[in-house]
Amino acid sequence: MTTTLTRERPHVRAAGRPRVRRRGGGAVPTTILLLGAFYMLLPVLWVVVASTKNLGELFDSSAFTPSGHLFENLSRLSSYRDGVYWHWVANSALYAGGGALLSAAVSGISGYALAKFRFAGKTALFNVLLCGVLMPQIMLAIPQYLLLSKLGLADTYASVLLPQIISPYGIYLARIYAGAAIPDSVLEAARMDGAREFQIVRRVVLPMMAPGLVTVFLFQFVAIWNNFLLPFIMLGDDTKFPVTVGLFTMMKQGANQPAQYTLITTGVLLAILPMIALFLTLQRYWRVDLGSGAVKG
Repeated sequence: MTTTLTRERPHVRAAGRPRVRRRGGGAVPTTILLLGAFYMLLPVLWVVVASTKNLGELFDSSAFTPSGHLFENLSRLSSYRDGVYWHWVANSALYAGGGALLSAAVSGISGYALAKFRFAGKTALFNVLLCGVLMPQIMLAIPQYLLLSKLGLADTYASVLLPQIISPYGIYLARIYAGAAIPDSVLEAARMDGAREFQIVRRVVLPMMAPGLVTVFLFQFVAIWNNFLLPFIMLGDDTKFPVTVGLFTMMKQGANQPAQYTLITTGVLLAILPMIALFLTLQRYWRVDLGSGAVKG
């Protein structure tokens, strides 16, 4: 008995079809992306340079020529009205951090329920959610103020925090992510092992949805941190202002006190830093394998 060994022939390119090597195919998209990045970062560069200047240099010297007055501006900003700027920063951290954390939790649970459960009115509820995604938030500011003022919550921290918890876009992202990242077989196996729904959510669903929830948290944090209209309408006490509204009040005073402009540019620079730090800290979660949470759980 003999055994014949056969070896697959290597793939031979058809005659008359020379291999075409594309060189420089990504040059145009890369150039466009670099130009877009430069366009977006140019104002940030101006803020960094402007925060190093005094009042005379801010208006007289070249726009992108740095100076050496950064620490002087930081000292003046810290002493402005007994350090009210840092109080505004703390308020923004409370609004953005608390609102984004609660919004990510609500979005995760809601998105998981919409993706993995069947119940009456699910399609209608999702259609209403899509309408909320398409509706500009500026349209809701006045109705929210009227509702919260009826409840006696106007000019309180809750008046800014509560409207930020429900994010239609965050729920939509969580639903899409839960549908793609959580296999039904994993849920069925957990139920067969006797796990209750709360245990499944805590030990399986949330770990597997961690990268998606981090994205929702980051998006919501940036949106709340940069929000101006809602706290501007809701709040009257300047000690409760976030940094966006606080800098706006300083800018209005700058019309009569031009020396405020150096403090404003320095304050804007400091207001950007938390978002950069948060992005650099949380981006590692996007590299995590989607199924690692279920394996560890």
